[in-house]
Amino acid sequence: MTATLAPGTTLPRNDADPFSHEVLEDPLPLHAELREAGPVVYLTTYDVYAFARYEQVHAALVDWQGFQSAAGVGLSNFRNEKPWRPPSLLLEADPPRHDAPRRVLKKVLGPRALRRLRDAWLADAEDLVDGVLARGDRFDAVHSLAEAFPLRVFPDAVGIPREGRENLLPYGDHLFNAFGPGNDLVAKGAPRVAELSGWVNAQCARDVLTGNGFGAQIWAASDRGDITPEQAPLVVRSLLSAGVDTTVHGLSAVLYAVATNPEQWRLLREQPALARVAFDEAVRWESPVQTFFRTATTDVRIGEHVVPDGKKILMFLGAANRDPRRWADPDSFDLSRDPSGHVGFGMGIHQCVGQHVARLEAEALLTALARRVRGLELDGPTVRHHNNTLRAWESIPVRVQRD
Repeated sequence: MTATLAPGTTLPRNDADPFSHEVLEDPLPLHAELREAGPVVYLTTYDVYAFARYEQVHAALVDWQGFQSAAGVGLSNFRNEKPWRPPSLLLEADPPRHDAPRRVLKKVLGPRALRRLRDAWLADAEDLVDGVLARGDRFDAVHSLAEAFPLRVFPDAVGIPREGRENLLPYGDHLFNAFGPGNDLVAKGAPRVAELSGWVNAQCARDVLTGNGFGAQIWAASDRGDITPEQAPLVVRSLLSAGVDTTVHGLSAVLYAVATNPEQWRLLREQPALARVAFDEAVRWESPVQTFFRTATTDVRIGEHVVPDGKKILMFLGAANRDPRRWADPDSFDLSRDPSGHVGFGMGIHQCVGQHVARLEAEALLTALARRVRGLELDGPTVRHHNNTLRAWESIPVRVQRD
């Protein structure tokens, strides 16, 4: 990886491939290099501009007029390329097309809905943890907890049938890979794209969904005229696309964090109300969603430099979340920190509408675990799962000490 200056300008250039396996395994060195290079860096490998500092990432996220999502939040530019599937009405649309679907989903996933789910999810988490511990003190935190809990509770909340739920993770994995370049990770998922997309799209139909879940409420909103019948299945699809993988990797992040920071686990056990803080701090620290793209709608000046109209901007959310200009001791996982303001869920009108659902899942799982487990530590080598967009875990073997 090298950072040089463009001929005749002071615009830093970098020839690294942020989607290489080397960087996906450990992105922190590149993040530091990009932050130190300047507020904007030109990435020669993909002809895009990079923001890695918190100030610029945050500003781009909240400025949907200058940095549009409608041209795609991946490397592909919808101004001149056809997307592989209908664009998301939440992630890949700007006002006014974005407004009504977001209003509907924000209401469906609002505080009233979460109050209804809370007791059931707390009980589900206790049942899951009891079952895992009944099998022994050693287990894989990814497969036994971080994947198992969202796949247990979230599809029920949406209202999709039980059959076929194993398709949700590979579908989401390919979706987030497809935001990057057409590399080997995309090629690996390509053979199943039609099958997985077909299954997910089928679950979004009104007659497939149960009558009391999030999906049915979205269809009811179309009956009221809040959104169109054509928009309703796309809004349901947004839940299934972005509501599972990101939560799985967020839960993996917080479980890894407490397993490698025993003093923070002790603090969490002493103060169970810190469960949501722990989750947000882990989202800041690990940034399960590492990157998203925007597209400049005009020539945009960033300090002394200009990002030309129509050019893609790669926002490094993970780098912004560890920017020492914004965070004290950013590389530490610290439950005494106020992590609010992190960009792990985005910012502005495209901020993750389901973030409170993810926080409730994390609260339920961490609370159940803290009640039963005195100590939690790694029990072997961890394995990363490489994805073009997500900072993910394949395996986190742990050993627990019970009360």
